[in-house]
Amino acid sequence: MRRLAWIVPIVLAACSSTTAGDVGSSGSLVRSNSDSSTSSTSPTTVAATTTSLAPIELTFAFTGDTLVHSPLWAVAAENGAGSGSAYDFRPMFADVREIISAADFAICHLETPFAPPGVELSTMPKYQVPTEVAAALADAGYDRCSTASNHTMDGGVASIDHTVTALEDVGISQAGMARTPVEIEPTVIDVGGLAVTHLSYTIHFNGLSLPADEPWRSARIHIDRILADAATARDLGARLVIVSMHWGNEGSARPNPQQKEWSQRLADSGLVDIVVGSHPHVLQPIERVGDMWVLQSLGNFISAMPTGDKWPPSTQDGAIVLVDVTEQVDGSIEVQRPRVVPTWVDREAGYVVRDVRSWSTTHPDDEGVQDSLERTLKTMGDFVESM
Repeated sequence: MRRLAWIVPIVLAACSSTTAGDVGSSGSLVRSNSDSSTSSTSPTTVAATTTSLAPIELTFAFTGDTLVHSPLWAVAAENGAGSGSAYDFRPMFADVREIISAADFAICHLETPFAPPGVELSTMPKYQVPTEVAAALADAGYDRCSTASNHTMDGGVASIDHTVTALEDVGISQAGMARTPVEIEPTVIDVGGLAVTHLSYTIHFNGLSLPADEPWRSARIHIDRILADAATARDLGARLVIVSMHWGNEGSARPNPQQKEWSQRLADSGLVDIVVGSHPHVLQPIERVGDMWVLQSLGNFISAMPTGDKWPPSTQDGAIVLVDVTEQVDGSIEVQRPRVVPTWVDREAGYVVRDVRSWSTTHPDDEGVQDSLERTLKTMGDFVESM
């Protein structure tokens, strides 16, 4: 985990065009620092704002839905009785804390907004969850979260304001919610010397609408808007652009035609390097679309979704996806092949997120984790990192 050095807010939208880079020898994607007027066969990008004296090598970590149901906060209340907190979610992340914290920049997906003071906690259909989740995410090693989801508007603008502030108070930045118009605009973040932009969008708000006089409170998926935002980021010097998309069909292990179409349009633009998907509540494959990596769905990182006729056991499966990125001395960017660390929610242990690799080895008789590993291998294939 590497905390941010600076953040530049952007107010003015602009457009530019870049084309995608080459594929490196190890499956990495390479974006060069060539002039954008070169032919379409030459990799191009916006010029770097600085020249490095040595390559910058960073690891990014991405996880799926942080979906806080009432059974989780009931256990967190029990944990808090021993730690002096009303709710303590930290033990739920303890088993994967080392992996997340080791990344230079870790991004979560916070699907459920926090309840402002005095507002009763609630779960489906409108979530208002304990603010103490923020402290647990920070303790786990997260630097940033995507927050645009179908539940963004569950508590109205008061909950948006409170959620952004609560994350800010524990040192976590976010994309997808906004307290002011400027907060929904693209930002450029210095991550260990690399200029990075992270954007977040959702397919809908479960039938709710953004305020007519404050449409900037969150961001829905409109590809033209996303491309304009990514172009703005490139114009301001972003060397790596990451887009979080809350999309797809719930319960489906395969990306739908809309995901495929949107992925292709983003890839064709050459403006986006990595797409991180959420919302289906189950894992979906990792794909390379053109010269862009698409993590179609990272499943539920933590939740208490009931398994049965509607929700399969795979709603307990998740993934920590690690992506190594290098900025070479010449300014070219290499995005390496993603690596998957499978996770599984151990309900019987108090909704602990398990590192499936180590837990399945030390607990070979635990059928739940063994089944989870088999499901994840089937979906994620050889992206799954061995011990």
